[in-house]
Amino acid sequence: MTVSDPRTDIPKGARPKEQITTDPSKPAQRMRSGSLVLTLAPWVIASVVLAILPMVFTNNSALTIMNQMSITIVFALASNMLLGQGGMLSFGHAVYAGVGGFACMHIMNMSDFFSTIPLVILPVFGGLFGMGLAMIVGAFSTRNAGTVFAMISLGVGELIAACSVIIVAFFGGEEGISGDRTYAQPFFGVEFLQQIEVYYLTAGWVVISAALMYLWSRTPVGRMANAVRDNPERAEFLGYSSRWVRFYSFVASGFFAGVSGGLFAINYEILTEENLNTASSGIILLVTFLGGVGFFFGPIIGAIVFTLVQTVLSLQTELWAFYAGSLFLATVMFFPGGLAGLLMMHVPAFKLGKARLLVRPYIKTLLPAAIGILGLCALVEMTFHVRHAAQGDNEMTLFWTTFDSHTLMPWLIAIAVTVVGIGIAKRTSPALKEAWSEANSAGD
Repeated sequence: MTVSDPRTDIPKGARPKEQITTDPSKPAQRMRSGSLVLTLAPWVIASVVLAILPMVFTNNSALTIMNQMSITIVFALASNMLLGQGGMLSFGHAVYAGVGGFACMHIMNMSDFFSTIPLVILPVFGGLFGMGLAMIVGAFSTRNAGTVFAMISLGVGELIAACSVIIVAFFGGEEGISGDRTYAQPFFGVEFLQQIEVYYLTAGWVVISAALMYLWSRTPVGRMANAVRDNPERAEFLGYSSRWVRFYSFVASGFFAGVSGGLFAINYEILTEENLNTASSGIILLVTFLGGVGFFFGPIIGAIVFTLVQTVLSLQTELWAFYAGSLFLATVMFFPGGLAGLLMMHVPAFKLGKARLLVRPYIKTLLPAAIGILGLCALVEMTFHVRHAAQGDNEMTLFWTTFDSHTLMPWLIAIAVTVVGIGIAKRTSPALKEAWSEANSAGD
């Protein structure tokens, strides 16, 4: 029979439970402190990078691109709350950002009220209007997920987009609605007359919105959204309502989509039907899938890449949409986890300390492949120029080189670069596969 110590009621011979301590010298406390540092480090680094970017890129066009990038990040994260976390594919999520933006524009035009509030809180009103619309639509659309939800979202998106040219009082018709952000009450003396001031306002909202959405994913509702996405029947068996979990996620996503619409209104001071049509909803889905729906930071990567393609690459070629579509298609076919998934594939190799084994095979395979792809892009650009150039306009500039696209030599060079580059990559790919297998295998 086991004899207990009457003072502690712990069986003799058994080890007493370790007492909770806040002594930082204890291993458990050090582990908690280290975990907190690892959690906060990405947010601190991101905030510092956002703060110093305007010091590196100083012209207004760069600031405008970074503002657009920040707005897209918030919108993509809001969309991922539905798709990545809740498993709800929405083909009309742009309407919540658009309605939030139009509401903010109307507030801008209410001079008596707008002059009494600082501009920095205007996105909150956009979020509230987006959340209100999401509550109305979510009341009947979140009863089911899958195809039913996707078709309802598409129908609602088309309906509101059609109303944008009918309800002129709110949407402004085909011309849209414009406003002036400088009528707001100055915020600590800042009137947001300059683009750099708008940039810091947008960057601040990006950090706040991303942090709140990350915290939402750690709440019980956010956790249950993942469970409902994976197995709604099991969630129902455990006593959770799949419909209400989807509804709460939908409303939260509508709020942050409205915030992105408010930021758009502040940055561009005009909204039109394009801000809430199906094309805008399709673009944000492309951005989310491109970055990776399975990771929280995936939409951030997708927003950065797509914005650079849409703005920077579009200045160099008229075929930027073709390249964006090709990148999206290649990602879906070969890297279903998106760009974020592609990066996270390397985590096991780094944990095993074998990532160095991939450096040389990557150089031998990916560098020729990149050169071959550039040669293929040259063929596409030359074909487009020959077919669409004006009569007598034979010269074109490609990769900082001017040549006659109607002569044979440029075509032979482009074909040779494409064939040789892709051929070398294909020849060295088996060695890359072997190196990848070795880098991800435990043991020496």
